Amino acid sequence: MKATETYSHQPWNKGKLVGQKAPLRLRDIWSIRVRLQIADRPRDLALFELAIDSKLRACDLTKLRVRDIAHGDLVSSRAIVMQQKTQHPVQFEITEQTRVALAEWIQQANLRSEDFLFPSRLHSSDHLSTRQYARIVKVWVAAIGLDPALYGTHTMRRTKASLIYRRTRNLRAIQLLLGHSKLESTVRYLGIEVDDALEMAEQTEV
Repeated sequence: MKATETYSHQPWNKGKLVGQKAPLRLRDIWSIRVRLQIADRPRDLALFELAIDSKLRACDLTKLRVRDIAHGDLVSSRAIVMQQKTQHPVQFEITEQTRVALAEWIQQANLRSEDFLFPSRLHSSDHLSTRQYARIVKVWVAAIGLDPALYGTHTMRRTKASLIYRRTRNLRAIQLLLGHSKLESTVRYLGIEVDDALEMAEQTEV
């Protein structure tokens, strides 16, 4: 009888930490921001600030063009983009410090309206890839002493949404800001604990 060869299947996530990536805390945001300013990294600073403000998925953030967030030389205070995953539009605010960072980057890189906001430095792509963006995020968090395995591109998407939720407990607002079609998706995405939900229910009279 011919022996049957056996093959061991190794899971893709073996040895990796999976699950939701933690949002940044306020002190983490400031630590990364200051480091990028001191290091004079205008592209990374603009990318970091816009990632926090926009709350966009990596696939949408990396494909932004200058015209999506600016009119002429003026960076808008609000923008709207079509989400690749849902094909639904989502709006986001662009705070003053983010507008300043973006304006400086656009000017230094000599970007035109139709150009990608974050061009790739590799010849194989016109814009920053999600993989490149993920590596950049890992560098940011490692630089301030955080474990890169616990953070990723969804960290950037969740950070401001989590801060807003903690301050307001307004799930509907967070749903709109994240562009979720269902409130349940927002609850899962934020990782809201049962105690949070019960506390909100106790404060709501019907």
